[in-house]
Amino acid sequence: MDQMDIIIEDGLILTMDEDGTIHENGMIAIKDSRIVYVGPGISGKYTAGKIINARDCIVMPGIVNCHTHAPMSLFKGIADDRPLMEWLENYIFPVERNMDEEFIYTGTLLACAEMILSGTTTFCDMYLFEEHVARAVKISGMRALVGEVLYDFDSPNYGPLDKGFEYTVNLIERWRDDPLVSIAVEPHATFTCSPELLKRAHSIAVEYNVPVVIHLSETRNEVEQIKERYGMRPAEFLDSLGLLYPGLITVHCVHLNQNEMELLSKNGVKAVAVPESNLKLGSGIAPVTEMLKAGITVGLGTDGSASNNNLDMFCEMDTGSKSQKIKTMDPSVMDAETAVKMATIYGARVLGMERDVGSIEKGKKADIIVIDTRRPHLVPMYNPYSHLVYSATGSDVIHSIINGRLVMENREILTLDLDEIIEMANREAERVKKWTNMKKDGSSPK
Repeated sequence: MDQMDIIIEDGLILTMDEDGTIHENGMIAIKDSRIVYVGPGISGKYTAGKIINARDCIVMPGIVNCHTHAPMSLFKGIADDRPLMEWLENYIFPVERNMDEEFIYTGTLLACAEMILSGTTTFCDMYLFEEHVARAVKISGMRALVGEVLYDFDSPNYGPLDKGFEYTVNLIERWRDDPLVSIAVEPHATFTCSPELLKRAHSIAVEYNVPVVIHLSETRNEVEQIKERYGMRPAEFLDSLGLLYPGLITVHCVHLNQNEMELLSKNGVKAVAVPESNLKLGSGIAPVTEMLKAGITVGLGTDGSASNNNLDMFCEMDTGSKSQKIKTMDPSVMDAETAVKMATIYGARVLGMERDVGSIEKGKKADIIVIDTRRPHLVPMYNPYSHLVYSATGSDVIHSIINGRLVMENREILTLDLDEIIEMANREAERVKKWTNMKKDGSSPK
């Protein structure tokens, strides 16, 4: 018998491959981080030191969270349901002015723990002190694309913009050959970045063959600012600079018109929808149905915990699907299978990782999760895609494998000390309260 590292057997395997192949009572054999076999169970062909029995379980590719701000896990609940300027000036800005490396590291560990427990195996991050985000990702065993946010004003991390580009290049060079951590160039948005900044970011990304990530058309106010400043809409503005290309990942895309969607599609630009954050902030509902029809690859993300409050991508699939139905007044759009694709193989394509992750296929990296369906809210099961989107939550995930390594077994994280992380997070929360002069009941500082 061929010796494997891990075998998963007797599960309902949703491969998410091009043909939508499903294996009932299927088997997956894993060796040296990759999938050696996926298909019907084969008796006597393989053996392994670790055998996972997945009877009464759905086995699927690990979830891909295409956009978040992981350290902001320490911001969840800091100031909800408040006007934007009060939220920013009294809470967010005071914290960000005082943040340090330890704050970022702790917040990222907390986010990684939450994501592992809810089935995410890969995520894309944009924030500050991203070297320490990368360090936490590496310890957690997760896969991530990370990048330092760049804007025209000074950063709490690197200071002036020139240092930000230097910091980004150093990140690229330092993490170039890492099997789990990749780097992107990440200008914040069209309204916070000058044309010169955007062109320089694009040039660095092309030189080092890494993606560019940018917020785009999140709010009506942003669109009006760009129209007033440049006489065109945000995607049109990027196109005028020659910056629409297949390596560009645009996040939010709430207020795109038809011409902008055609521009993104024609140039191979990828998009990320973050439905729960956009709803909570009153920004609107992205035209995901129209983007998909236009041929744009669209993934899903949670955004940061300050504007979402959790990093559970099962919730995001559910909200994303239902919000498209109400936007179009059509219950058939963004069906359950499409939502699962957006959280797996489409998400991998958005991040440029589809050759390695996003589906369960021979030769790909073994990023796989196992979902226990023997639970009241998941019984009976007629359609597994429907259950994943409309019934399941992250807490139904019981095992997680990333890069061929078991990182969670029976809901116990094997790579992180969860109790220690929670203690660290609570200590950082005391600092947050001091920085914002927050009252004990969480009410606004005066």
